[in-house]
Amino acid sequence: MTYWVRFVAEDSSAQSAVQLLMAFRVSSSRDPMKKFVIALTLAGVAVLAAYSETGYSRFNQPLSKDQEILHALNRLTFGPRPGDVEAVRKMGLKKWINQQLHPERIAENPEVAARLRPLESLQMSAAEIATKYPPPQVLRAMSQGLLPLPADPEARQQAELQMQRLRARRAAKEDEDVKAKVQGKGGDRLQQAMRQQVVSVADPVERRKLIADKAPQQALPYDLNEAKLYRAVYSNRQLEEQMADFWFNHFNVYIDKGADRILTSTYERDAIRPHVFGKFRDLLEGTAESPAMLFYLDNWQSISPDTTPVRRFAKQKAKQARGLNENYARELMELHTLGVDGGYTQHDIIEVARCFTGWTISQPNRGGEFIYNDRVHDKGEKTVLGIKIPAGGGRADAEKVLDILARHSATARFISTKLAKKFVADDPPPALIDRMVKTFHDTDGDIRAVMSTMLDSKEFFSEGAFQAKIKTPLELVVSAVRASDAQVDFAIPLSMQIAQLGEPLYRKIEPTGYSSANSEWVNSAALLARMNFAHALADNRVPGSKVDVTKFADDPAVVARQVLFHEASQQTLESIKKALAQREPTPALVAGLVLGSPDFQRR
Repeated sequence: MTYWVRFVAEDSSAQSAVQLLMAFRVSSSRDPMKKFVIALTLAGVAVLAAYSETGYSRFNQPLSKDQEILHALNRLTFGPRPGDVEAVRKMGLKKWINQQLHPERIAENPEVAARLRPLESLQMSAAEIATKYPPPQVLRAMSQGLLPLPADPEARQQAELQMQRLRARRAAKEDEDVKAKVQGKGGDRLQQAMRQQVVSVADPVERRKLIADKAPQQALPYDLNEAKLYRAVYSNRQLEEQMADFWFNHFNVYIDKGADRILTSTYERDAIRPHVFGKFRDLLEGTAESPAMLFYLDNWQSISPDTTPVRRFAKQKAKQARGLNENYARELMELHTLGVDGGYTQHDIIEVARCFTGWTISQPNRGGEFIYNDRVHDKGEKTVLGIKIPAGGGRADAEKVLDILARHSATARFISTKLAKKFVADDPPPALIDRMVKTFHDTDGDIRAVMSTMLDSKEFFSEGAFQAKIKTPLELVVSAVRASDAQVDFAIPLSMQIAQLGEPLYRKIEPTGYSSANSEWVNSAALLARMNFAHALADNRVPGSKVDVTKFADDPAVVARQVLFHEASQQTLESIKKALAQREPTPALVAGLVLGSPDFQRR
């Protein structure tokens, strides 16, 4: 049967309406909940579209005091928890924002340290990670005698054990392929589900050891995913966590590209997190020197075209010969600093790439550090954006480029605009951007000062910004956990949910990182998947997370106030009540419907 459904989404603040005419097929199932989920999902597309089409005039319309508090909590944290609104009201909104801008002044939640403690790779150097969790190619080289075994007796014993497992896995591959054909892709799904349930109830230390023993390399993304989610859920320094996520996406690397598996932990810890509120120039250099970035964008292999490469092995293939690589130079200007419309040319890309020759890594697969190799540096004269860099230079050539880019007017505008798009609206008012750009220039790229200018603005606390952003999958999942006050003892199932919603953490292949634009996340399929997650969470079907549903009522309006921290829209309440007309309402069912509703998707 074909149903024609017309949804009208009203934006009460602007007194306007957006009409969405959609045709879709619904099976003739007698289950009203199935039809409700589809209808509410499509209604959500219309509602969210209404909030993405705002004129600049709305940025002159102020919020009420209560709206300001809720707005700040939705934008500067991963979503309010029960009691947060009252706590901010008691402290004072201005003081709370100032604290969030200075996370070192905030006492951290001890739950964070307790949950991070078993994740041992987070505190290791890249070399220590490579020794304890060597990648398969290093293990193969050791087993073939091409690389020496670790000198440390414990590390040697672990390497020998892992080599044995590698050989055993190769020997068992044929048998596994046969099983996969019988059981389907991925093997026995029932066994997989049972294993996840067993792992979710294990002691955190034992669980981590079990994973590291079984698949050592998997322990590294495991640690990163667990840490990111525990911090997002439990940290009192919420804006710092938002900024860490923002800057990691801005300076994105892909954890599954070769040596980046062992280099990403130190990248986030040492290059990103210390500088999230600091000087942009320091953040830029921290990422430029990071082995993870050098490997990800191939600059570690970039050498002067005039250099005669020295091949270690006589049989080295010609395709492995190195030369000038423009990847990092291009992304440095397009994505990290000037922006695609920043006024640079292909000639500038080549010149910047020449300046960065010699910025490389010693033994990346063994956790090597950044080194500058003067022998392969291009010492000729360069001209970058019209500025001459004299011949005969060395490492300072690239430092000069970073200076030029960090202080360029296009960089100030690109960074200010991207921050405003993340925290204000997809189309932020030009007047706000201009003030942020001025602050960037006046403070030599002080990120905290630029954020302060934005957060002190009338535009941030306006009808134009209020509920105008759509949650990314990470924000949706974490905000649902926080709003429902769920207890999380195993975060990997949550990271799997985030991946299923389209944002696998640390696994964005492209250097763009994940976008915060509404258009990336608003479509009927995504909203339906979000609804499914909300029901699973509220029904305690997400392993490792526990929601006390006895805290919720079976009245949708009451539950909406509990998890939205404001009144639900009339459209949402009416849709939920219609769905419950033929089903007995339970707290878990009602909570799941509210958490999956269009109202909860906005922040």
